[in-house]
Amino acid sequence: MSAGLSGISGLAAWLPERLAEAAPLVTVVGDVMLDGWFSGRIDRFCREAPAPVVDMAHRDYAPGGAANTAMNLAALGAKVRMVGLVGPDDAGSRLRGLLSAAGVDTAGLIEHPDVLTTTKYRVIGGDQIMLRMDESTPRPPAEALQQLAAALPDAVAGSDAVVLCDYGSGALEGPLADVLHLQREGKLLVVDAHDLRRWRTLGPDLVTPNAQETARLLELAFEPETDRAGLLAEAAPDLLAATGARAVVSTLDRDGTLLLTHDGGTHRTWASPVSEKQASGAGDTFVACLTLARAAGLPLTTSQDLAQVAADVVVHRPGTSVCSTADLAGHLGAFTEAALGADELARAIATERAAGKRIVLTNGCFDVLHRGHTSYLTQAKQLGDVLVVALNSDASARRLKGPDRPINPAADRAGVVAALSCVDYVTVFDTDTPIPLIESLRPDIYAKGGDYSAQMLAETPAVEAYGGQLAILDYVSDHSTTAVVRRIRAQDGAGEPAAGTGPA
Repeated sequence: MSAGLSGISGLAAWLPERLAEAAPLVTVVGDVMLDGWFSGRIDRFCREAPAPVVDMAHRDYAPGGAANTAMNLAALGAKVRMVGLVGPDDAGSRLRGLLSAAGVDTAGLIEHPDVLTTTKYRVIGGDQIMLRMDESTPRPPAEALQQLAAALPDAVAGSDAVVLCDYGSGALEGPLADVLHLQREGKLLVVDAHDLRRWRTLGPDLVTPNAQETARLLELAFEPETDRAGLLAEAAPDLLAATGARAVVSTLDRDGTLLLTHDGGTHRTWASPVSEKQASGAGDTFVACLTLARAAGLPLTTSQDLAQVAADVVVHRPGTSVCSTADLAGHLGAFTEAALGADELARAIATERAAGKRIVLTNGCFDVLHRGHTSYLTQAKQLGDVLVVALNSDASARRLKGPDRPINPAADRAGVVAALSCVDYVTVFDTDTPIPLIESLRPDIYAKGGDYSAQMLAETPAVEAYGGQLAILDYVSDHSTTAVVRRIRAQDGAGEPAAGTGPA
């Protein structure tokens, strides 16, 4: 496990390359499958029934399920071993070939004569999925399960992390759990399973249930208007007890993800909205990136943020796809010119407001991003629908903080803040207070950290003048930029931070 990344917070475009350089060894164990995407035009209906005829133009194949998790890990720079069951059929051969071509070690991919390789073939007419055809072995024979368990010790040996992907096909039944328990010591264990109760005795480091799986664990029913994240935060002790995990990251599709830990801590990400209905496997991408980042030594909250970005990359693509190191770096790099000018921001907010969205505005230097910042911005996002973060310009920050600040220029600060999933828009202001911006945007809510009071803020009269609401948020004590900068300078021997150290 790399120790060199453990001090990084915030998402910089160079971070994916650093993760790839760390190249942890990850073993993926689980239900492998082959996805097929068959597409063409629809110009007529068949004579035999009122069914459309798809004139096939393309046949695309991709590893799915646990194999898709392995593909994403390899694309992000991990060394990967795959353990799973396939049959002696064309699908199994194709799946093995695709994995091997991506650099995945398939020595643990067990072929058994009485097993059918699980396949999911989708037929697409135009831009609509018309049909999905599935094939699998209902219950793998005991001999196949024994062979799979026997392959596990060699596959897990020397690994930094193990990802268990259990989609309920039966391939992970039998003695595998007992063998994994014996081989687990010293390895990060991430479990992505339809039924997490099966694996609670392993004491996973992380589990990643989706919304439906979480609801089943808690015996809840999510209504369309349910605040799922809020409900899960309240039920955190029950969820952690049911899974036996050190931490839970529940993936909530359109609502992003929620981290829950035993100390009562939470961390939220927000998904990038998408109308594309043909994307598949974004959850696998999330698990892969989350595992890679943790195995390389990144903090859990930063790993979660980075995994959300990776999932956002693939959810905008049709079919079963992967997020590579270049994809992730490119997506983060797109935030380099993140700050909007006053006119562009005003147009964007007018569009959001016309759609009925509640606008939240907050401001600050956000010089060296730390946990206090991310906690505060997450709270601000939860007050409304759209979060605008206004950054003090470099000149404004110097007037406010002193001649040796900011550490990072406005463009870099804007890029890092914009990369957070809770932030929708970033702008930079040059005045000593954001009052002119407040008067221009007229946000529904103006938010500030809890080290202020309404009476202390010069902005309060401006907000109240148009009927806006002022929100004082919780302050995360013992987390300040000044303290972080002091630690950095102490470690680097005084003066400016060492070149290349990125945001702290």
